[in-house]
Amino acid sequence: MKTRRFALLLAAVASFAFAQPQSSAMLDSTKTAVPSQAPKIPLSPEMRGDIFMARKMYREAIDTFHEGSPKDPVLMNKIGIAYHQMMQLDSARKSYEQAVRLKPDYVEAINNLGTVYYAKKNNRRAVNYYLRALKIAPQESRSASIYMNLGTAYFARKRYEDATKAFQTALQIDPDVFERHGNFGVMLEERSVEERGKYHYYMAKLYAKGGRSDLALQYLRKSLEEGFREKKLGQEPEFASMKETPEFKQLLTLEPRVL
Repeated sequence: MKTRRFALLLAAVASFAFAQPQSSAMLDSTKTAVPSQAPKIPLSPEMRGDIFMARKMYREAIDTFHEGSPKDPVLMNKIGIAYHQMMQLDSARKSYEQAVRLKPDYVEAINNLGTVYYAKKNNRRAVNYYLRALKIAPQESRSASIYMNLGTAYFARKRYEDATKAFQTALQIDPDVFERHGNFGVMLEERSVEERGKYHYYMAKLYAKGGRSDLALQYLRKSLEEGFREKKLGQEPEFASMKETPEFKQLLTLEPRVL
């Protein structure tokens, strides 16, 4: 009996000793499985400047962009946009002009020069820059923004027919160009107008003509709220397909509060 117990004890000890290295190996493999951290990639001055722009820290953005090459037209254009947002228009103009000198076919910077002159109420010169940009810009979505800017400048000059044509072209290229907001990017869009009631009425006609009744009603309501009144209000042919709808009839009977 004692011999049997002793044999069992020896077997147990041997089993434990055999198991120890295996357990140790499992621990080691667990340790080596921990992934090492990837090295951090430093951000370029342009990327860091873009972060400041997104945070609306324009002065910091300008300083950061200046850390890059003074011969980089993209950085010069972005510096101009930062100055533009602070309404330092002369500094913005100089930066845009520098970008164009570095890259004569820089569509975005040429467009942005137009927005500077529009802000200065020099609408004739703004139109010239927008037309110059359009001669270079390909027929893709970015040219929709330039046509929108061109239409806004024509509208400010009371050239309403030319403005309507420019707006129509913008919508043909990008049907949602007027509904997008909040993205500076590298090309500025000018949306400020003095005759807001009339502007929104013209937009209502454009959307009605394009069959987008929901947006037409929205802009028509805006025009009424801004005090726009006209003898032929709602009687233009653009609204023909909407005249019998309850929403359109109700809107024309309302006396909205003037904002």
